[in-house]
Amino acid sequence: MTELDSHLHIRISRFCEIGDTLAEEGKYSDAVASYQYAWNLLPDPKEDWAAATWILVAIGDAHFLNSNYPAALTALEHAMRCPEAIGNPFIHLRLGQTQFELGNKDRAADELMRAYMGAGAEIFAEEAPKYLEFLGTVAEGIESPRPLQ
Repeated sequence: MTELDSHLHIRISRFCEIGDTLAEEGKYSDAVASYQYAWNLLPDPKEDWAAATWILVAIGDAHFLNSNYPAALTALEHAMRCPEAIGNPFIHLRLGQTQFELGNKDRAADELMRAYMGAGAEIFAEEAPKYLEFLGTVAEGIESPRPLQ
């Protein structure tokens, strides 16, 4: 895979860092705007770059945390067409949670199971219990996460 020019990589990373800080402060719309600047800097075809995956996941995560589930779904599904997204437990977790919130229970179960299989119950440890509880209603042998230490 071709790598981004180092100067461009630094600029993209900086917008993402700003977005991360804004998201941590609960300023999700501002975070999305910063991530969008990073996205716009990617050369075409954008989906060919590894950075596309983490930028789109950041956008989807911020929308999810802001309860904007349709926008989260759009960004996360787009991320799945980018490098190294398929099989990433966090992306499958957020996709499953988003599908759950949108009422798409079959898709939610599929994505949440992918997250569970990829990272175990621990990936659900800091999430609302309803997602793992739901998964337990559609699959046998789902364990609770170990307490965080």
